Order: sequence, then structure tokens, then C-alpha cells
Amino acid sequence: MVKTRVANPPNVGVIGLGIMGSAMAANLVKAGFEVFGFDPVASARKKLKKAGGQSCANVQAVARQCRHIVLSLPSESALEQVCAALIAAKPKNLLVAETSTLPEPAKNRVRALLLKHGICLLDCPLSGTGAQAVTRDLAVYASGDRKGIEDFASVFEGFARVRYDVGAFGNGMRMKLVANLLVAIHNVSTAEAILMGVRSGLDAAMVVKVVADGAGGSRMFQVRGPTMVDRSWGEATMKVSTWQKDMRLINDALQHTDTPAPLFSATLPIYNAAMALGHGMDDTAAVYAVLERLIGPPPPDRARASRPRPRKVSV
Repeated sequence: MVKTRVANPPNVGVIGLGIMGSAMAANLVKAGFEVFGFDPVASARKKLKKAGGQSCANVQAVARQCRHIVLSLPSESALEQVCAALIAAKPKNLLVAETSTLPEPAKNRVRALLLKHGICLLDCPLSGTGAQAVTRDLAVYASGDRKGIEDFASVFEGFARVRYDVGAFGNGMRMKLVANLLVAIHNVSTAEAILMGVRSGLDAAMVVKVVADGAGGSRMFQVRGPTMVDRSWGEATMKVSTWQKDMRLINDALQHTDTPAPLFSATLPIYNAAMALGHGMDDTAAVYAVLERLIGPPPPDRARASRPRPRKVSV
């Protein structure tokens, strides 16, 4: 994906330099922004410096340097702590884009608190994995103050492929949970499909190449299929343990809206089993290993055959 450089870019702060935050910060640097970041983990701050950003000692130091701040945080408690620190910094006209997947009530609570101190919080969760964040292949579901979103537009452009303005504050999280419900299902269905292909004698890489290009493909098939084939889920772009938080939020939303969701419900035990089998720190592509564990090795007459790679034929 082609990187775009923004004319007269403002300083941007990134608080939370994990898988997503570090990728966003690196892309903002490449887009021409001066990036100031903070994370309590020293190695994350060091990674930012290596990418060309400025490492800060705390949240207040970031707020003193930037009017635009992106939050990428792991929990409600982290959000509350960071917002308390932002208030303590007493910034002027601060705009904060909260990109984490966290409960809507928690975001509403801190939004009201920040507003009392003249800080505008936007609810802007992201669609995309950590691997997609690296290539700027993210979608922003921006919700909240319209002027604030427009003011943040160049920053979004620096780390995302597209921005959707979805309305009132909180709509971003609602849209994110709709998207993640599908991600949960498509991830497991990808594992099912590849495993069926392997057990029927097909080459796993061939399955991913051919099916991803047809009506049966999905974005998760394209993104997670190769990880399942290579068995490289140890290199996590979305940890199973982190994904469990998202699963709980989706389940809460389903119950709150009385929405029947038989397919989503069927995925729950698969992700729980991934945790139980020690895949908590692995990528969610590890659901493939869970399904393998359920069935054991393939029978001898269905051993994986060596098949030629498919060729595209013009007709």
C-alpha cells in the first residue's frame, strides 16, 4: 500500500505502543508526523525510537507536546489511568481518538469526565489485525464530535486506509462489535475449511490460494489462512487472550439487544479451548490447532497427497 505524506502535519501523540499502537506510530512517522509516544513497557518505547518517534517518560509529557493524541489501550483501567493523567497535564484544546475495543459505558464515562476539563474524546475503534496495521490497511470507525473528527482527519489518513464517520459517540464501538462478530465466525470457518481440505488430501497452501480467490473466500480467510498453513500463530497479531475480551463484549451486546446468534455461539468453545490448551499468547489463527486436536491425525488413506500447484488458465 502506498504511503501518503501529509502537508504541514501536526505533532501526534500515541499512548499505548503494543501491537496496534506501535504499528500506527511507525506509519505516522513515515507519513511525516512528529510522533511522541508513551507505554509503560520500556521495550515498546525503545521500538518507537527505532521507528523514528520520540519516546516520552509519561502521559503528561505526551500531552505537553501534542494537541492530537491516539489511545491504543488494553483495558478499562488503563483508559481511566491515562485519562486521569491527561487531565493532570492541563492541556488546551486537546483532541483524543480512543481506538481501543473497550466497553461503550467505560468510554462514555471517561468522555464525560474529560469534557469537564475541555478535552474532546472521540470513539474511533479500528477494523484490522496487527499485521494489517503494519501495512496501513486499517479502517477507522469514527464517532463523536463531527468537528473533532474532521480535525483528526489527516492523522487518521496517516495510519489507516479509510475512515468511516458512523455518527454519535459510541456508534464506533457498536460497529466494531458487529465487525468482530463476523471476524470470530470467519476465523473459525477458515480453520474448518482448510482442515477439511487437508483431510481430503488437498495441499493446505493450495486451498488458501484457490478458495481465497473465489466466492467462498473472506478477508479473514486471506489474512489468517496463510498463518494457519504456515503454523506461524506463535507470531501474534491478535492474541487469543486479548480476543477473549472482544468475545465477551460481543456476547454482552448480543444479550443486550436480544439478538439470536447461533454461529457466534458455536465459536465460543473453540476460543475457550485455545486458552485451555495454552494458546493464550498465540494468534487467534491457533483455532486451527484446536480443531486438529479435536480430531487427531488423519486416517492413513487420507494422508496429505503431493499435488501440483494450481495454474490460472485464461478462457
